[in-house]
Amino acid sequence: MKRLFKLLSLSMCIVMIGIFFTGCSKNYSEEINFFNYGENIDEETIKEFEKKYGIKVNIETFDDMEAMYQKVSSGGVKYDVVLVSDALMPRMIKNNLVQELNKDNIPNISQMDEEYLNLEIDPGNKYSVPYMFGTVGLIYNKDVVKEEVDSWDILWDEKYKDKIFMFDTYRDTLGVALKKLGYSLNSTDPKEIEEAKELLLSQRELVDPIYGVDNGTVMIPAGESDINMIWSGEGLNLQDENPNLVYVVPKEGANFWIDSLCIPTNAKNVEGAEKFINFVSDKESALRIADEIGYTTPNKEARLEQPESVRNNPNAYMPKEIMDRCEIYVDLSKDVKRLYDDAWLEIKSNE
Repeated sequence: MKRLFKLLSLSMCIVMIGIFFTGCSKNYSEEINFFNYGENIDEETIKEFEKKYGIKVNIETFDDMEAMYQKVSSGGVKYDVVLVSDALMPRMIKNNLVQELNKDNIPNISQMDEEYLNLEIDPGNKYSVPYMFGTVGLIYNKDVVKEEVDSWDILWDEKYKDKIFMFDTYRDTLGVALKKLGYSLNSTDPKEIEEAKELLLSQRELVDPIYGVDNGTVMIPAGESDINMIWSGEGLNLQDENPNLVYVVPKEGANFWIDSLCIPTNAKNVEGAEKFINFVSDKESALRIADEIGYTTPNKEARLEQPESVRNNPNAYMPKEIMDRCEIYVDLSKDVKRLYDDAWLEIKSNE
């Protein structure tokens, strides 16, 4: 996704799109077009890059990875840098939508922790540079929830009726049910998917409002909910701001996601794209971006500069025993995706 879901307002989108198509300011010698997921970069980093290289960064945002895929694959607009989720990476590579990187021009990839390199989604990182990572977990109000919270089971506890918040995203929510049942969140077994559906249907009377996305981050500090599904960056930020809130990764495991930067095959300014990816992969940029957006950075040098409460937080930088219980989403086949879509339609039709 994956990740801080602060999206631009409609008016801001119109302004940004206008900037995107206006072209280069006379103060810049060239430009790059960056297709980004929401606002997961800070303005200062963009300004510093533009100042250093004289390259204007035109940013267009998307709020859905499949929408990004469709736009990039259509070729209607040429982007120089695009942020790609782990689940979509193999498909982007297979369909020749991203190009192999010249790592000689992106030396800062050496600053990345090896734990987040050479993953199955892109062996050898031939096409991608890790940008940020995180999990889907739980945040709860410890002033209300007195028992230990270490399991997805609490989302089915009748004590918290009407105070539970669930995501309105089918992979995340069905994934929670699958994990609670002891299955893989990438299950392709129709019986397991059916069990997950029935489990979520049994939860419906406890969940009000039914499902959402951004509003959960407002509801829990306001006392409108007590237990939320949440992305780790938002959860850790809320925990910092509110001493009564706690973020945890449940013991059954969760989605571990990693977003990466790629250069599309039809990019106009490959050299500028390489400079940009290398710049945001530097320790100073990675540290500033992580501090601004709240997600954990794969840059090992930047992590060392973070406060101890962040760099040693097991729910941020997870130890092996937690990581081993987490899974990256895989890109499902059409037939399996149809099973998930049908299950989700039935769940949502019970609103």
